[in-house]
Amino acid sequence: MTGSPRYWNRIAGTWQGARPQGLWRVHSDAVNGELFARWLGHGPAGSLLKTDLFDEAFGDGLYSLLASQARQVYGMDVSARLLRIAMDHHAGLQASVADVRCLPFNDRTFDVVISNSTLDHFKTQDEIVTSLREIHRVLRPAGRLFLTLDNLANPIIALRRMLPFDLLNRLGILPYYVGATLGPHRLRRVVRRVGFDVSQMGAVMHCPRLLAVALGRILQGYATSRTQRRFLQALMACECLSRWPTRFFTGYFVVVNALKRQEK
Repeated sequence: MTGSPRYWNRIAGTWQGARPQGLWRVHSDAVNGELFARWLGHGPAGSLLKTDLFDEAFGDGLYSLLASQARQVYGMDVSARLLRIAMDHHAGLQASVADVRCLPFNDRTFDVVISNSTLDHFKTQDEIVTSLREIHRVLRPAGRLFLTLDNLANPIIALRRMLPFDLLNRLGILPYYVGATLGPHRLRRVVRRVGFDVSQMGAVMHCPRLLAVALGRILQGYATSRTQRRFLQALMACECLSRWPTRFFTGYFVVVNALKRQEK
């Protein structure tokens, strides 16, 4: 079943051998790294939880950045196989198998939780809300949530949500299951209802993703390193759109920086 540990173990096995989308993963890491470095730059974090390790398993991911910004970094993933790949890739990474819908941590354990494109792999919006409540529970008062989700306000994402996953998977458009998500306005309301105050909201990943992934595969196999660098620079140049009023129309991910509301 999509979304289950068995499913993600199988995906991890497939990606471990092939490591597809290499250049796209480099770009994704760069965009996420720039975003979270800016948000973490307001002050050193104490304990930090990252809610999945896909990026760390199949690319550089965020671990090096996070380890430089927090006294303790803890990772988790629903897939034991994927977790082992990530831990082999990053010496010193502490991690355990866990499901964000039912976190195995005590209340008020972490100062920061980073959840980048974890919650948009569930089938229902209710599971997203459940996960947000669990994240809220394990954060200390005034703790920070840095969240990214597929952006339902982007018409390409909205269209993709209307089409069957099995069809998109067979066509090679979606290499793994992507499920429910929320648009910016509804996401803001949900995050606030769970118990957070939204400090910042925006959108990232503005280049045409399907075209970029396809071209990246070709360049990864046949282009010189100089051409690959120029390709990545062109993708990053598209991120200037994150400052435009149309950012939620062009961005593939909505991003949220939220503060756990102080208890009265």
